[in-house]
Amino acid sequence: MKREANVKILVTGGAGFIGSNVVDGYIQAGHDVVVVDNLFTGKRSNVNPGAKFYRMDIRSEEMESIISREKPEVINHHAAQISVPASVEDPLLDADINIKGFLNLLEKAVKHGVKKVIFISSGGAIYGESLEFPTPETYPPKPLSPYAITKFSSECYLVYYKHQYGLEYSVLRYSNVYGPRQIPHGEAGVVAIFMNHLLENKRSVLNHFPEEPDGMIRDYCYVGDVVRANLRALSGGEGECINIGSGRATRTVELYTIIYEEVRKIRPALSSALAVPERRHARPGDLKRSCLVVGKAREVLGWTPETGLTEGIRLTLEWWGGKEKESS
Repeated sequence: MKREANVKILVTGGAGFIGSNVVDGYIQAGHDVVVVDNLFTGKRSNVNPGAKFYRMDIRSEEMESIISREKPEVINHHAAQISVPASVEDPLLDADINIKGFLNLLEKAVKHGVKKVIFISSGGAIYGESLEFPTPETYPPKPLSPYAITKFSSECYLVYYKHQYGLEYSVLRYSNVYGPRQIPHGEAGVVAIFMNHLLENKRSVLNHFPEEPDGMIRDYCYVGDVVRANLRALSGGEGECINIGSGRATRTVELYTIIYEEVRKIRPALSSALAVPERRHARPGDLKRSCLVVGKAREVLGWTPETGLTEGIRLTLEWWGGKEKESS
């Protein structure tokens, strides 16, 4: 389904880390954007001034009046409960937000003529401890946390809504995304956590399994590359589940070392004692390894990752520097 410029897009979670970057990309490309966010983890200051903003929970019945009034052609769904350990601790809340909240959107989308949903899934979680590594989209999902289960269940609902109502969709299965606006809180933003600790001369924690002292393996993708994938998904990838990642496997200790070395370039007095993080056991729901095959994204979206890990860390540090100047 090809589209011209000035598509009207409703972005849920558009005040959050990834969602706000996507909103910026859509507006820069000339699209009309509406943001819905309850600001539970998002920030009002993240919202592009060119977007119309509603402070609203996706579970609210008020979503109907918003969709009816704004009449978006596309819903880009970034709003979610994103913490794996939190989903283990409270699977009912996780399902309430990630499944019931999403169903609320789908029902309103069908009722008011939305043409397409771009759903943000998790390539870093839904495949579980995959026996095929790196993992392509053809590998059957085997989710091992309530969070991953809700993401895979939502994908299945999209298949149903397309079959039953003709609602088009594209699923973007993100790897571990990092970059500007990522918050150093909770457990989802390890890059921001490491970076923030080093800038404050604090020691970081490296979670690991007993047999893997150098940490877990992950695929880290820069948010600017993710924004480009969301732009491409406006006019491609219909009915597809598509991995979005770097395609590069990185151990946590390697990630930490890269961040440490880049921080030391701008903070030469950084303590050498911080070069080695504290080791702690993995948390409930953690996977030992996750890395994605991203060739399908090139085939169906014309998308490839462009930002290497060191470059992405450097760009993120530049943003942190600008943020520090603003607050001083």
